[in-house]
Amino acid sequence: MLDKRILVTGGAGFIGSNFANTLADDNDVIAVDSGYLGTPENLNDDVEYRNQSVLDDDLPTDVDVVVHLAALSSYAMHEDDPTKGARVNVEGFVNTVDQARQDGCDTVVYATTSSIYGSRTEPSPEDMPVETNTGYEASKLARERYGEYFANHYDMNMAGLRFFSVYQGYGGAEEHKGEYANVIAQFADDIAHGTRPKLYGDGEQTRDFTHVSDIVRGIEQTAEHELTGIYNLGTGERYSFNTVVEMINDELGTDVAPAYVENPIPEDVYVHDTCADATKIQEATGWTPQIDFQTGIERVCRQYTEQQSTSPPN
Repeated sequence: MLDKRILVTGGAGFIGSNFANTLADDNDVIAVDSGYLGTPENLNDDVEYRNQSVLDDDLPTDVDVVVHLAALSSYAMHEDDPTKGARVNVEGFVNTVDQARQDGCDTVVYATTSSIYGSRTEPSPEDMPVETNTGYEASKLARERYGEYFANHYDMNMAGLRFFSVYQGYGGAEEHKGEYANVIAQFADDIAHGTRPKLYGDGEQTRDFTHVSDIVRGIEQTAEHELTGIYNLGTGERYSFNTVVEMINDELGTDVAPAYVENPIPEDVYVHDTCADATKIQEATGWTPQIDFQTGIERVCRQYTEQQSTSPPN
């Protein structure tokens, strides 16, 4: 995108700041964030930051494109306060999109979730049946239905993206998320500091890990093509947590064994395996992931390997 005015909600968060910083070189980008999971320190100086909630009445929605990423984004957050989860994830979405509609913006790209596919080792296509087992999943599916409403009733371009396990590492913008960061970032930081990473169960659960730079390109291309509907963003490959720990150890030259712990999330709602079928977005935009998993692990570990290379000998 070039010379566009873009609003990014959740814009100081992990994915939001990566998108805002990337697009700000050629566009006028406004990042709205409440500061709960984001921090303005993630943003470059050429991004306009506003400390606001998506529930506010005066959002800066006089833009060409809205990228709506703001959300309470974990199972625990919604179980702790289901009403707050619904307000932020559903009411905040409707509030933002409706203000944009009234200001003449007709293109919205928003985050939904791949969690609603449940546990699958086979690639999940967008048209397969889905169900919700958690408040978080229910809120994201509600977004999809409201997106459909705005598209059908107001002829807006409404594209919902189901992200698959987005990662970057603490060397990027994930560190502020702490315990809510992707497991790759948490495992790498633990291992680099000689701490045994905690794996739920036997560590054989798998994820379709997608690097944030590929997610940023997917969001941008979705907006450029003014898509409507639901689209997966994922690699189509999956790796177990055990494999992730092995790869991080190999990259860091360490040998830190994982600690296997009881899963605190009920087994009947825990998503054990994910894998994307990204055919639909590929056919619509030409998007394909560019960061293979080995390269992604190297990037996550780079901050630690660079420290090792510059440390004085004992």
